Amino acid sequence: MSEPRVLITGAAGYVGGQLGALLSKQMPVVGVDIQHRETTFPLFVMDICDGALAELMRAERITHVVHLASVVSPGRDRAREYQIDVEGTRNVLDACITAGVEHLTLTSSGAAYGYHADNPSWLVENSPLRGNPEFAYSDHKRLVEEMLAEYRQKHPQLKQLIFRPCSIIGATTNSKISELFAGSSILDPGGHNSPFVFIWDEDVIGAIEYGVTRSASGIYNLAGDGALTPAEIARLLGKPVRRPPVWLLKVLLGISYYLRLGNVRPAQIMFLQYRPVLLNTRLKTELGYQPKKTSAEAFAYFATRALGIAVEADTARVSFSDDAISEGQPA
Repeated sequence: MSEPRVLITGAAGYVGGQLGALLSKQMPVVGVDIQHRETTFPLFVMDICDGALAELMRAERITHVVHLASVVSPGRDRAREYQIDVEGTRNVLDACITAGVEHLTLTSSGAAYGYHADNPSWLVENSPLRGNPEFAYSDHKRLVEEMLAEYRQKHPQLKQLIFRPCSIIGATTNSKISELFAGSSILDPGGHNSPFVFIWDEDVIGAIEYGVTRSASGIYNLAGDGALTPAEIARLLGKPVRRPPVWLLKVLLGISYYLRLGNVRPAQIMFLQYRPVLLNTRLKTELGYQPKKTSAEAFAYFATRALGIAVEADTARVSFSDDAISEGQPA
């Protein structure tokens, strides 16, 4: 394999900027993004759907691409989101093939498994990817992974490393996930008490750096050990749990969406009812990356640093976050 030269899409983002700064200490790195920001590595303002992407890869003699760009927050322009998430990824893949790129790392999502009542207690990498048509992000990640499988068959010369992250949190997290825990109470629609799995943002960057520098391949759930239920999260934060009827929330969300007060559709309440709970055994045993923080430790760190609520990591070792997994299955 050639001396590595890396291109990162979505390089102006939360993860992309930090990853680029880390990798650029070891190898040449360039980034592309639709917005400009100051970075420690060269950043080109370019849409991932741009046909000139292959020319840039060829000009920079890129060997490794890290594809992070996607639409995370729900909006109302589903066609535009599809163009970025799905067609944009297709353009990245085609550009890689045209430019002779050797290695592609892509961040998919645990959302690709979907939010379903019959999900297994712990999802592993060969669990079905079902997505949810109601969620653009979830549905598009499923479609992208199907596309990646096709390219693995047609273009085996392009090695693929795919990560499926769970909820990413850290000291400065500002996302839809972090907003769930910043209010005066914890929401658990219908009282399902569906667990959350967390990954420390520095572990996301660390795992990608680990895989890129080793030119690793394969598909891996990217999660800390264990999980936390809404009830456990509420106890740790010292907040009450609200368990409104699902039908009531759907009515309120429907009104909000109709009046354009928010972008969340009523059907998307499944996001909180049926969380995908990711098992990270393959990440540790096959890839060889050991997350530095468990789900509970990552959440304690986030709560203390981002929310200003002192949570000791040791006290966050509740039922799902103890050694509840034996030989790849919950105890």
